[in-house]
Amino acid sequence: MSVSDDSLDDAGNAERANSRPRRKRPEPTPTQRALGLLVRREHSQKELSRKLAARGVDPDAAQVAIGKLRDAGWQDDARFAETLIRSRAATGYGPLHIRAELATHGLGRAAIAAAMDEFDCDWSANARDLVQRRFGVIQANDRPTRHKAAHLLMRRGFGSEHVRAATRADADD
Repeated sequence: MSVSDDSLDDAGNAERANSRPRRKRPEPTPTQRALGLLVRREHSQKELSRKLAARGVDPDAAQVAIGKLRDAGWQDDARFAETLIRSRAATGYGPLHIRAELATHGLGRAAIAAAMDEFDCDWSANARDLVQRRFGVIQANDRPTRHKAAHLLMRRGFGSEHVRAATRADADD
């Protein structure tokens, strides 16, 4: 099938014979924008406000929208904290790192403490598992590897008691 030269636009594309102009979608409301973010993953109130502001939503309208979604159960900082803690613990991060990350998301000290206390985890076991995955079994006389493992755990936010438990020569002590 050939297209005649007069039916081509400036870019050389063929125009549709019966093309209708596309209907423009209405601008989403602040609540719709916030809900669109929340259906993808949990967000803290602070994070949601920041993202809505980046999308050009008025701060007052954003707070109203976040309040509606919080009241409806779509947004919950406690649920966000629980999800983040579970995710970070599963990927090898320690309690110090997780607490700091929760603080950057705008959660208060009381909310962070409650979420961390509610999360049931053996941080020493998590630290040992991370060391085992990265370094295998570390021999008692292999001080350089034990030091590397200790530095890894400290960078990942494990406390000194967890580092000692994971890097000591005899794990049964």
